Amino acid sequence: MKHPSSEVINNQVLPLSDQENNGNWLLNEEVSDEFNDSEIDEEKWYIVGKFKNGKPFYKHPDKPQKKVWKGRAPSQFSGRNYRLEDGILNLEVRWEPDFPFSKEIRVPVLGEAMPYENITTACFIGRREFKYGYVEIRSKSADTQVTSAFWSTGKGIEMDFFESFGDGVGPDKQHLDSELWWSIRDWKQLRGKPTYTERKDIGFRMAEDFHVYGFEWNEKGVKYYVDGKLLSVISAEQVTKWAKQNRDVDENYNGYVAKVPIHLWLDMEIFHWNGYPKSKEELEVNSPDDQKEDGVVDYQIDYVRVWQKQV
Repeated sequence: MKHPSSEVINNQVLPLSDQENNGNWLLNEEVSDEFNDSEIDEEKWYIVGKFKNGKPFYKHPDKPQKKVWKGRAPSQFSGRNYRLEDGILNLEVRWEPDFPFSKEIRVPVLGEAMPYENITTACFIGRREFKYGYVEIRSKSADTQVTSAFWSTGKGIEMDFFESFGDGVGPDKQHLDSELWWSIRDWKQLRGKPTYTERKDIGFRMAEDFHVYGFEWNEKGVKYYVDGKLLSVISAEQVTKWAKQNRDVDENYNGYVAKVPIHLWLDMEIFHWNGYPKSKEELEVNSPDDQKEDGVVDYQIDYVRVWQKQV
């Protein structure tokens, strides 16, 4: 399926922000996905919480000894919460009180400890890693009080390309709908706190329609693009400066920790400090009238693409 943002130049799909290929990009097909097949390529993606013997099963196929995160309570990742339709990956948040929820109550790094209950979400983790390049996604966030996220992890680090809160309910939270939040996080020395973060009003609700988000990343820093237009340019030195101003670190600390290979993540989470649905009716408040009874709201992803420099 061809979409408006998928113009082909010299038989190659190029970043929306670099249609002339001035960056000399080459698509990394090992980690990119158009979601045009009838089934998910599970050699490319680990679907978290697939069912085994009637219960969700949490074991990473490549890291069987490592504990797998079940999601941010009260929501829990379910391997049933996705559909492929017409070249779109639909990740689902569901009102599902009869789900076999884990009895575990974790004390999270952020927020309060809560039980898993009522809400299930989806999580896909890329099984193949890469270092540096241009990362692009065309997506539409779920229009409810849940985050739709595109992020990544590497050894001791995390990069959040966006954590989009679909619907801020209440007069003091309306701004969340159009706020793009991205960050670089240090899990070695700062327990996941950002060494740099930005929150910017991008002028539209991320759950209203599809948009293209591009993230150019190398050893010198980051450039962020929205719908092909430059939103932000941050150097490695600026990241370190921000970290020293906002974190308790020594003078020799290098805040630009994003210098290791990463795995991509697509998921949905509850940020309970922003609010979350307390009923199916609250979950479905923004759904079309003919879809309010199914208890499902989608985070829709057209494609995920990664380009790297040609040698």
